Amino acid sequence: MILDGKCPSGPLAQKWDNHRQDMKLVNPANKRKYRIIVVGTGLAGASAAASLGELGYNVDAFCYQDSSRRAHSIAAQGGINAAKNYPNDGDSIFRLFYDTIKGGDFRSREANVYRLAQVSNSIIDQCVAQGVPFARDYAGYLDNRSFGGAQVARTFYARGQTGQQLLLGAYSALSRQVKAGTVKVHTRTEMLDLVVVDGEAKGITVRDLVTGQVGCYAADAVCLCTGGYVNVYYLSTNAQGCNVTANYRAYKKGAFFANPCYTQIHPTCIPVSGEHQSKLTLMSESLRNDGRVWVPLKKGDKRPPHEIPENDRDYYLERKYPSFGNLAPRDISSRAAKEACDDGRGVGPGGFGVYLDFSDAIKRLGDDKIRERYGNLFEMYERITDENAYKQPMRIYPALHYAMGGLWVDYNLQSNLPGLFVLGEANFSDHGANRLGASALMQGLADGYFVIPYTIANYLAMTRPGAVTTNHPEFDKSRQDIENQIKKLLSINGRKTAKEFHRELGKVMWEHVGMERSEQSLKRAIEIIPGIREEFWKNVRVTGSGAELNQELERAGRIADFLEFGELLARDALNRNESCGGHFRVEFQMPDGEAKRDDENFSYVAAWEFKGVDQTPEIHKEPLVFENVHLGIRSYK
Repeated sequence: MILDGKCPSGPLAQKWDNHRQDMKLVNPANKRKYRIIVVGTGLAGASAAASLGELGYNVDAFCYQDSSRRAHSIAAQGGINAAKNYPNDGDSIFRLFYDTIKGGDFRSREANVYRLAQVSNSIIDQCVAQGVPFARDYAGYLDNRSFGGAQVARTFYARGQTGQQLLLGAYSALSRQVKAGTVKVHTRTEMLDLVVVDGEAKGITVRDLVTGQVGCYAADAVCLCTGGYVNVYYLSTNAQGCNVTANYRAYKKGAFFANPCYTQIHPTCIPVSGEHQSKLTLMSESLRNDGRVWVPLKKGDKRPPHEIPENDRDYYLERKYPSFGNLAPRDISSRAAKEACDDGRGVGPGGFGVYLDFSDAIKRLGDDKIRERYGNLFEMYERITDENAYKQPMRIYPALHYAMGGLWVDYNLQSNLPGLFVLGEANFSDHGANRLGASALMQGLADGYFVIPYTIANYLAMTRPGAVTTNHPEFDKSRQDIENQIKKLLSINGRKTAKEFHRELGKVMWEHVGMERSEQSLKRAIEIIPGIREEFWKNVRVTGSGAELNQELERAGRIADFLEFGELLARDALNRNESCGGHFRVEFQMPDGEAKRDDENFSYVAAWEFKGVDQTPEIHKEPLVFENVHLGIRSYK
């Protein structure tokens, strides 16, 4: 099947405005007749629920945390992009659009990315109006800093807590609608199934994580805002609770999963310290504004960093990519760090680390200025490593961080299942094969505040409100299926915990489907994963019962989905015989080691259709057409 992204025709800069004029509307009185489900209350979910509630729709918002303000968006550190051009350094909407397209290695839709750049400025105005405490310069104007993949300063920030502050702004807007009665928030409630009636999404099945009760909710449309899936690798910068379940259960009900092989490795994370770890810690990319990345020039140089003179240091990013230096994009910077460590020049335990050195910036600006910009990040680093980064360089190493792939959506953010809309990291639409730093927060808020209020109305205007209720047989079937799966997990009574299976899967994914991939390694992963999955369903041990708070049961259900999804990710990577962005196949690289794209054969979105757990999924393709950018070599040199 050739998929239609439903991108509007006409000049790029006018597509979104013209499209808004062409879409159908729902009048204010009729909005009160419609009910919308929003799953997830991070930046995309909270902003969507608040905006839809403000418009007058009835909204049910669901999150598995004990509060909607504990969503994982709170962990984002460095900033949010916008094309305000406050520093007067040459930025524009088109330049933000082009940097994002190029940063994604020309594997995203032009129309979606330009819309993202267009609404970016409105996001900043919205958040300032909410009271988000963005950093300001001496004169009181909003301050900006640089991020990877750009030669302008366009990133707005709140020290190293930007995600937290933006989420508090969205949470305040959401709370206002809760008070107004348009939004009801269901906390400690996990979505376990999508209910599809006559080919359209009409509700969800959930489990109350406190009482264990399984129930259903019906609505006229469903918005999934449930984040990414990189915890399939076990060790990542994501919180342990982050999972693929909502997206994957929708995939099993007919929603196409697009580009699952596009996973992002973040170059500035605290290195792994041992088998005891259950997650990794991100150090914001913003640190690369003032920190210089280097390793010893000679293999096996184990001297302390302050004893290694300048001429014995290799500032490899500045050497290899002089135009961008330490602000080279994440995928390129990550592979360069791995290359240096593989060459025997890594630092720290096991040689899996590189230095991020602030000594030059401290000499130039002083401790107080660095503390003003990054103080909480330096404090966090010291608490974890017991090392003072004001006195010695940080040690960093790449780690799994973000998912560019997600459920397939068209320009309206609607999946191939009518009535199912997917926002933020849960969809695939804006970042191509590599996300530029500070663009995740931008996409989440763009989708929630400025896109979905228009596009969901176009769908609802053609839908009779309340046409389907939980009395429909599909809801009973969905509830029974979930209860049966819970009973099955509890009855196995094996010898290994779900976490042990997760760790085993993660090692396979990192070794064979990680930063570097090959035909041989991917086939090996596809061969190994079904065996782990088979053992899981015979030997997992889930203690407790289903009628109570049971975190082992929660984890087991999520790992069961990872054990299926991991195979899908590997299949997608095997199908894409090229290197692009975060998808690096060792067989496809330029003579200088950079990624080698194949635009003739792979300039498309790969959208996979579920055919059964042990069946090969079917691929559908959406051709990517570039009318406004030249498909050139992605060079940062």
